[in-house]
Amino acid sequence: MTYHPKSEFLRVIIERGFLADCTDLQELDAALARGMVTAYIGYDATAASLHVGHLLNIMLLRWFQKTGNRPITLMGGGTTKVGDPSFRSEERPLLTPEKIDENIAGMQRVFARYLDYSDSGNGAMMRNNAEWLDGLNYLEFLRDIGRHFSVNRMLSFESVKSRLDREQSLSFLEFNYMILQAYDFLELNRRYECLLQMGGSDQWGNIINGIDLTRRVCDREIYGLTTPLLTTSDGRKMGKSQGGAVWLSGEMLSPYEFWQFWRNTTDADVGRFLKLYTDLPVEECERLGKLEGSEINGAKIILANEVTTLLHGAEAAAAAEATAREVFEKGGVGDDLPTLNLPAAELGEGISLAQLVVRSGLAKTGKDGKRLIAEGGLKVNDETCTDAGRMFTPADLAEPVKLSAGKKRHALVQLG
Repeated sequence: MTYHPKSEFLRVIIERGFLADCTDLQELDAALARGMVTAYIGYDATAASLHVGHLLNIMLLRWFQKTGNRPITLMGGGTTKVGDPSFRSEERPLLTPEKIDENIAGMQRVFARYLDYSDSGNGAMMRNNAEWLDGLNYLEFLRDIGRHFSVNRMLSFESVKSRLDREQSLSFLEFNYMILQAYDFLELNRRYECLLQMGGSDQWGNIINGIDLTRRVCDREIYGLTTPLLTTSDGRKMGKSQGGAVWLSGEMLSPYEFWQFWRNTTDADVGRFLKLYTDLPVEECERLGKLEGSEINGAKIILANEVTTLLHGAEAAAAAEATAREVFEKGGVGDDLPTLNLPAAELGEGISLAQLVVRSGLAKTGKDGKRLIAEGGLKVNDETCTDAGRMFTPADLAEPVKLSAGKKRHALVQLG
C-alpha cells in the first residue's frame, strides 16, 4: 500500500525520490504535520570542500527548510579526529585541529548557497560536535553512555562486519566512532529538541544507535530517515567523473567544469536528476526527462543551468553555457574553459603533448594520456594528434592551445 503523507516535507521528498527508509514514517509524518521539526545531518570535515556525492542530502536539507522546518548542519569537528569506519577498507588519516577548522570553513561556504542561516523562525543552524565531544570525561562517558551499547550488536552492523569479514584491522579508535555519533543525536535532542537525523542509507546503523541511546537516556521518541545511495544509470557512483571528485568549491573545480558534469548526464538520468538536484516543479522535471533525440540535450542544458545557478549563481551558469556553445557549436576556444598556465621558465626547451594532457587534467597518468593520444582521442586546436611526443615550446604556447579529449572534455594551455 502506498503511503500518502499529511506533511508537506514527506510528500515532497517521496514525490521527488529522496526517501530510502524511515524508522517510523507515520509517527514522523504526524510530528511534521503538527508544526516545525528540527533535523540534522552530520558531516565530517575530512576535505576542504563538499562534493557532488553530498549534494543529494544538501538538497534534502534545503527542502526540509523550504517546507517550514529547521535544519542543522552538524560539523564533525570532534568525530573527524576519530574517523568513520563505515564501508571503508582502511583507517582514515588523522587531521590536525587547524586543518579540520580550515575544512569546516570551506564546507560552510557551500552550505550557505543552499540554506538560509538567518535568525528567521526556521533559520538553519551550524553546530560543531567538538562543543560537547572535546570536553568529555572518559570515565563518566563510559559509565553514563557506554553501558547502553552492546558490543555483540555493534559487531553485527554491516559497516563493521564487512571490515572484519575481509580480515582488515578495525582500531578501537574507529570502533568508538558509532558511540560518538549516537551521542551527537542525544546532545542535539537535549539542546535543540532535534527529532530527526537524516543521512545516506550507509548511515542507517549509526542513526539507529542514536535513536536507541536517546530513548534509553531521555525516554524520548525520535526518528531516522535515509536517502538512497545513488548510482548513475550506467552503474557508476554518483559524483565521480573521469577527473575524480566533482567538488562544490569554485576554487577546486571551475563553474564551467561543474556545469559540464551535469550537461554530460546520461539521457536516462535526466528526469531523476532534475527532481533531486533542482527546485523545478516535479511535473516539469518529468516532462523534460521524457524528451528524446536531440531534444533531451535541451533538458540537459536546463539541468546544468539550474544546478550551477544554485551553487555558483546565474551569471556563472550563463557564462558556462556560452562557453560550451562557443566550444561545441562553433569550434571556438571559449572564455571559461579550464586553463593551465605554464611559466616560460618552467618549459625550458619544451613540454611533450603527453605531459600537457596530464597537467591539464584530461588524463590521470602519463600512461592514460599516451593511450588517449595513440587511440586518436585527443585533438589539438580541433585537429587529431596521435604523436604523444610532440613538443610544445614557449613560442607554440604564446597563443592559447585548446586540447580536447573526445567531444566533451576540453582545456586551454597557455603561457602564464
